[in-house]
Amino acid sequence: MIIEEGAVAAAAPAAEAKPAAAKAEAAAPAPAAKSAPAAAGAELPPGARFTATKDGIDPAQVEGTGRRGAVTKEDLVNYARSGGAGKAGGARPEERVPMTRIRKRIAERLMQSKDSIAMLTSFNEVNLTKVAAARKELGEDFQKAHGIKLGFMSFFVKAAANALQRFPVVNASIDGDDIIYHGYADISIAVSTDKGLVTPVLRNVERPGFAEIEQGIADYAKKARDGKLGLDDLQGGTFTITNGGTFGSLMSTPIVNPPQSAILGMHTIKERPIAENGQVVIAPMMYIALSYDHRIIDGKDAVQFLVDIKNQLENPNRILFGL
Repeated sequence: MIIEEGAVAAAAPAAEAKPAAAKAEAAAPAPAAKSAPAAAGAELPPGARFTATKDGIDPAQVEGTGRRGAVTKEDLVNYARSGGAGKAGGARPEERVPMTRIRKRIAERLMQSKDSIAMLTSFNEVNLTKVAAARKELGEDFQKAHGIKLGFMSFFVKAAANALQRFPVVNASIDGDDIIYHGYADISIAVSTDKGLVTPVLRNVERPGFAEIEQGIADYAKKARDGKLGLDDLQGGTFTITNGGTFGSLMSTPIVNPPQSAILGMHTIKERPIAENGQVVIAPMMYIALSYDHRIIDGKDAVQFLVDIKNQLENPNRILFGL
């Protein structure tokens, strides 16, 4: 601050008049508190002051909703969102958009699952060290030979197909009072699109090798992106695999897709310390989840099915030989 010469002397007469003015103010009754916009330069809470400075907002232009009309940080944020128009506290924009047909169908199926299935979820974890090593060692030769990349999904799909043959109740469905056991594995693969989640079906997965599975997944992904999936592509699955790890999900409880009785959830791969042969090592670990219809699948079968998947993935030779 710069104080000009003579400023102190000029202020003296005013200072002498203060005692009389103070007595008059003390005698007068205090005015009632009013809710009014904060004046420029009024004291703001630290959070509100930072927001006002950052967004270049004059607090005097904002009607406060705090105690005694104080301007809060929320008032400033709402004021900025509304473009500075209207009362900050009343800015509550909304937009109504009709559901797409596919979103309505997804909602219907989810409610059907919730209302008709006694759903339960079991979890396990898988060490993917050997799967990762196999992809690193053989990935380049695989792509040269088949024209398609070797991904993680084909390992899971083939492991699931093997396990479904050993635990046929996980591959079964309920029809009224009957249980239908399917002698084939038609596995639905959850694919995310701009319009929602779709589940095209890979047929008879117990038969083809990794290359055919990877090509089938790639073809469906392209058709889904281009909006060219047909009704036949989406109907008839006996089991579903979904990969929330694509979006970073560490753990989830996937929802069964009726009339199927189970769904396998994959998740993101995280390097974590684990105990191996008495030593602590860092390994690429994934949590897997099996949600299932408890009306026909007992907990024992669900847990053993997950352990079977785990054993195959932790020793990929088991997948190749159907062990």
